[in-house]
Amino acid sequence: MKYRGARILIEALKDEGVDLLFGYPGGAILHVYDELFKSSDIHHVLVRHEQAAVHAADGYARVSNRPGVALVTSGPGATNAVTGLATAYMDSIPMVVISGQVHSFAIGNDAFQEADVVGITRSCTKHNYLVKDVRDLQRIVKEAFFLASSGRPGPVLIDLPKDIQEHECEYLPRDQIKIRKRRLYSEADADKIQQAWELLKQARKPLLYVGGGTVLSQASLELMELARLTKIPVAMTLMGLGAFPGTDEQSLGMLGMHGTYFANMAITDCDVLFSIGARFDDRVTGKLSEFSKHSQKIHLDIDPGNIGKCVDIEIPLIGDVKQSLKALLKIVKKDENTLTQYHQQIDSWWQQIRDWQKKAPMTYEQGEKDITAQYVIDRFYRLTKGEAILTTDVGQHQMWTAQFYHFDSPHAWCTSGGLGTMGYGFPAAIGAQLAHPKKKVICISGDGSIQMNIQELATAIEWKTPVIIAILNNRFLGMVRQWQELFYDHRYSEVEMKVLPDFVKLAESYGAVGLRAQVKGDVDKVIQQALQVTDRPVVIDFVTTLEDNVYPMVPAGGAVSDIVLA
Repeated sequence: MKYRGARILIEALKDEGVDLLFGYPGGAILHVYDELFKSSDIHHVLVRHEQAAVHAADGYARVSNRPGVALVTSGPGATNAVTGLATAYMDSIPMVVISGQVHSFAIGNDAFQEADVVGITRSCTKHNYLVKDVRDLQRIVKEAFFLASSGRPGPVLIDLPKDIQEHECEYLPRDQIKIRKRRLYSEADADKIQQAWELLKQARKPLLYVGGGTVLSQASLELMELARLTKIPVAMTLMGLGAFPGTDEQSLGMLGMHGTYFANMAITDCDVLFSIGARFDDRVTGKLSEFSKHSQKIHLDIDPGNIGKCVDIEIPLIGDVKQSLKALLKIVKKDENTLTQYHQQIDSWWQQIRDWQKKAPMTYEQGEKDITAQYVIDRFYRLTKGEAILTTDVGQHQMWTAQFYHFDSPHAWCTSGGLGTMGYGFPAAIGAQLAHPKKKVICISGDGSIQMNIQELATAIEWKTPVIIAILNNRFLGMVRQWQELFYDHRYSEVEMKVLPDFVKLAESYGAVGLRAQVKGDVDKVIQQALQVTDRPVVIDFVTTLEDNVYPMVPAGGAVSDIVLA
C-alpha cells in the first residue's frame, strides 16, 4: 500500500514500539502532525518549548531504558532542540529526534525558518540524517532506532523536508526493511577477561570504579554479584549512582570533585583500579598526572574510543558491560576456593577505608530554624524511603542530591552529568513520570535553574503529572557563587538573584499546588503534603541558607587527594 511520507513516519514509529513522543508543531512539520491527529496509537505531549521536548524524551529514556522520541519543526524549532541533543549525547542517552525541514528545493536558499540542522547537530548526535528520498524513510527510521540504542547509546536526528512528507511510496513490513548494521561488541575478549581476573587476584587494594555505562547496559545485578563474591569496594560516578546500592556497606558513594573523602582517597591509594562503564572524565580524575598513579588499570567499556583516551590502561576490555561481567563471573566462580583467602588479602585495605570513613563521614549541620539544602534532600530521602525517581538541574542542589539521596537501584536518577544543563530537571521529570505513572517523581532544582523551563508547568498540568518540584531557594546562582567565594576573593559578579517570582503564586497561576517552607519545622509538613497530591504538579519553595557551600570539594586542576573537607 502506498502512503505519503508523513504517514510512513508515523507507521514506522509504531513499528519501533513508540507510543509516546514529545513535541511542538510548526509549519515545516505540519504534515506529520496531521497524520498524528488521525492516529490513536501514539500519544503526543505538547511541551511549551522545544528544549523541554528533548529533555522530557531524555528523562523518559533514562528511566525506561527505551529510546525517547521528540518532534520539532525547522529553523528555530530545531535549533532549540540542540541543547537537549548535546545533553543526551554527553550522557549516552538513546533518543530519536525528528525535525521538520523546508522543502528540498529551498535548502541552501536561506528560506523562511531554514537552518542547516544536520551541520549544526553533527557534533552532538551519534548520527544524523537528511531524508532526500521518501523511499529511504522507512530504512532511516529503523536504522535510527537501532543506532540510538545499540553499542554506546546516543541521540540520532532525522531531518525531514516538507516535500518528502508529501511524497508517496510503498510501505513495507518492518522485517523487509534492511538496514546497515555497524560492528557491535558483545563481551570483551576472553583472554583479556582472564588477564583482568589474574590482575585483580593479585591486588591488595582493589577498587571498582563504576560509571553510567553499567546502568545503560542494565548490568547492576552482575556488578552486585561480582562485588559480593570478591568483597571489593565500589565507588560510583555521578552517572553511575544506583548501579550499586548506595546504602550497601561496600559502597563508597560518589567519587570525584564533590565525591566522598573515602572514595577519593581509595582511588588515589588503590593498587588495581577496575573501571566499569566509566570514561575517566575530568570531574573524576582531577589532575591527570596525579590520578591513581599507584594503580594498574583495567578498563571495561563498549566504546573503543574511550579506552586510553585520558589515562594509560594495562588491560583494555572492549565490550558490553553486562555480557563482559557475565563472562568474568564465570571465571571468578571457578576460582571460588581462593576467594576466602582473597577476602583476607584485602582485609587491611578495608580497615584503611573504614578509618577514612570515620575521619570524614558524609554529614551536614542543620540548626533549629534556618533550612539547609542538605536537610531538605535528607528528609525527601527518608520520607520517600529512597523509592522515588529523582531528577535535578545543575549546581549545588545537584551535588547535594548525589551526596544525600542514596540510590539503591538503577534508572531512578536523571541528571545532566556531562553537559551540565540548567533547565534539564523539570522536563526530564515530566518524561520520567509519564514513563512510570505510578512512581513518585521529584525534581530537585535551584531558584536559577527552575526558571529556565518553568513554563512546563502547563505541560505537567495538562497531563496531570504529580511531579514534585523542590526549589532550593538560596537567592543565588549557588555553585557559581561558591567558586567566586573560594577562588575570586568573594567578588560576586552577577550571581545574586535580586528579583525572583513568588514561586507559590506562580505555581497556583498555572493550576499547580504551591507550598513554601521557611523554617526547619515546615520541611516535613510540606513534603508530606506534596506526597499526597496525585493529579497535578506541586511546587515547593524551600527558603534555604544563603551562602552554604558543597563539600567535600576538589579544587579545579587539583588532584583528587587534595580534597577539601570544609
